[in-house]
Amino acid sequence: MAMGWIEQVTGSLEQKKQYKQYKARTKQLPANYRTAIEALERYLTYFGAITKGETLVKMLEDLADLFEQSAANGAPIRDIVGDDPVEFAETFLQNYSEGQWINKERKRLNEAIESVAKEEVP
Repeated sequence: MAMGWIEQVTGSLEQKKQYKQYKARTKQLPANYRTAIEALERYLTYFGAITKGETLVKMLEDLADLFEQSAANGAPIRDIVGDDPVEFAETFLQNYSEGQWINKERKRLNEAIESVAKEEVP
């Protein structure tokens, strides 16, 4: 019971643990991969505006998986992100769109227009 109350105030403790594990994983990457994943993380968190913690953690874990596998295979950074890192990041982010803040606003807009439109029907 106390754990539930604490998590209401602080957020999910499990997600905080998973995030710390993700950060520890990225610190183990070679320097060039670490620099690239940190830059992607920054872009994804700012641009993505993901409000669901579980979605954010899942996205970062998947990103770490990709970079760990690529580092193990010796793949160059450009082989991972291509010529346009922004395009890569935004395409990658589409897999986690259910956690984005804008989806709530899209739903709210659709519901508002739908309710007004119903009132106009004779």
